[in-house]
Amino acid sequence: MRGVSIELREPMTKMKASDRRAVDISYYQSARGAGLLWVVGPLWYLAAEALSASAFRGYSYATNYISDLGVPDVATFQGRDLNSPLNAVMNAGFIGQALLFLIGLAMLVPRLPRTWGASAFVTFGVLHAAGFVLVALVSGSEANAVTGLGIWHGVGAVAAIACGNLMAIVSGWGMPTSRRLRWAGALLGALGFLSGVLLLSHFILPDGIWERGAVYTFMLWELLAGSALLAGKHSQIGSGSHVNTAPDKSSTARS
Repeated sequence: MRGVSIELREPMTKMKASDRRAVDISYYQSARGAGLLWVVGPLWYLAAEALSASAFRGYSYATNYISDLGVPDVATFQGRDLNSPLNAVMNAGFIGQALLFLIGLAMLVPRLPRTWGASAFVTFGVLHAAGFVLVALVSGSEANAVTGLGIWHGVGAVAAIACGNLMAIVSGWGMPTSRRLRWAGALLGALGFLSGVLLLSHFILPDGIWERGAVYTFMLWELLAGSALLAGKHSQIGSGSHVNTAPDKSSTARS
């Protein structure tokens, strides 16, 4: 992706050229692994959503909530008819997205700069993943609403959506990136928050549209960031310049 890159930094700047090269290659492989997970995660989630929706008779992307697809009960709740035969698939989508993102984040943490931005980015990322898991484990069903467990479903949804968009916003400070990706994260996160506010106020359009506007924003950011990592555009160790740390094929061939 031209113009979109991510810098990974290493605090050790005094090392032999051979050692530096070995670390470069290690970083390249780790970053590409994280990038792959961040690309697969949103695709996995969207595929689970589409498959679950296809089996849910009468399901509407505009009027139904996403978590309706993960409810195991057949009932009418808050005026919506719930009947999702593939609820386990949707919940696997929630948990799969959370785990894939979290593993990718863990692969990057040792390479991130030690700044407030990086700390905020990691914190929001962990809360984002935990929120998705909570949404899957405690469905938004009438039964959970009656017993009081439904509050945890709401907490999970807020954590997943709010922290996902906050993560996109602070990514420019948490992960040294190209200007283009930095602005993309800030813009997408802001749009996600705006959609969330409009969802809570039930503004004009159906809730399902605003909810997806709040969720798909950070999913798109994750895809962009993952693609940049996967492309192998990272900074040289200890510097701010953008270089490709992929193994040098020509030098390998000469050796």
